[in-house]
Amino acid sequence: EEDEENHIGVVIFDDELSARQIRNIEKQLDMPILDRTSLILEIFAMRAQTANAKTQVELAQYEYMLPRLTRLWTHLDRQRGGGYMRGPGETQLETDRRIILDKISLLKKELEAIDKQKTVQRKNRGKLVRAALVGYTNVGKSTLMNVLSKSDIFAEDKLFATLDTTVRKVVVGNLPFLMTDTVGFIRKLPTHLVESFKSTLDEVREADLLIHVVDISHPGFEEQIEIVEKTLFDIDKNPKPTIIVFNKIDAFSYTPKDEDDLTPETKQNVSLEVLKKTWMSKLNADCIFISARENENIDELRKLIYEKVKDIHITRFPYNDFLFHDYEGYDPEDYGQTEGLEE
Repeated sequence: EEDEENHIGVVIFDDELSARQIRNIEKQLDMPILDRTSLILEIFAMRAQTANAKTQVELAQYEYMLPRLTRLWTHLDRQRGGGYMRGPGETQLETDRRIILDKISLLKKELEAIDKQKTVQRKNRGKLVRAALVGYTNVGKSTLMNVLSKSDIFAEDKLFATLDTTVRKVVVGNLPFLMTDTVGFIRKLPTHLVESFKSTLDEVREADLLIHVVDISHPGFEEQIEIVEKTLFDIDKNPKPTIIVFNKIDAFSYTPKDEDDLTPETKQNVSLEVLKKTWMSKLNADCIFISARENENIDELRKLIYEKVKDIHITRFPYNDFLFHDYEGYDPEDYGQTEGLEE
């Protein structure tokens, strides 16, 4: 029930809590408790659109629920039909636990079938270079995908708008390659979700080029870069060619300091030009500052992607003349020509 004095209806903890911790805190505060994982799972459940994403989220929910059955007391035996009978001495808790384990087993089999299908699809993509858009959640990956591929992928300014991988064939100038839009990473990604979203992890592992998108307008963008880089390293220890794309320069703002202001400079006082110089010298990767929403510096990004994709293909197939003549005859003035084709 709602705290009338403070108008509080629920308390959210920014960490994962055990069933006992949640039970004790709920008893003490007399109101519902959500931990970080349960909140993220609820958001994922609302955002899931495809059968694959819904199955992944449902599996993660059941795996989270299993050790918390004593608190989340639910009579799940009705889901198995009215004819199901408990064995002698079997408690309701044991019944619920067995039902959830059966459901987890079924969902894992469904995801295995989906994974096999996606593996076949990846093999059928041929020799085209694969580029994966990666980054923190809500940094504009899907918007950038739409701009580069001229497609219409769902993009919205909210957390976890994308919960499934999308692959498009993109042609920059006369050079085709595959681009994948992946699920955004977050700080302290719940283990259940890491295990469930295998398709995104596989796309990152098998990518030839990573396009790491960063929201330069976010006050915590530096921490987000570190989180994404650590997650990428955990997924695949082998370094890959990477382009760092600082997006949303149209939304960037700062507060210049007065000349007589002697207080220490903060992040809010740093201009975009200073950030550009700092990060271009700091990063061991190509980087570019753009606005996907306003199409600012997109042609320069296309040029950078073209050079990376061309180098990867020539390195992989040094004796293969596939697209070689296209490379030789490519006019730099055409870097802005991009077409998107659905896979």
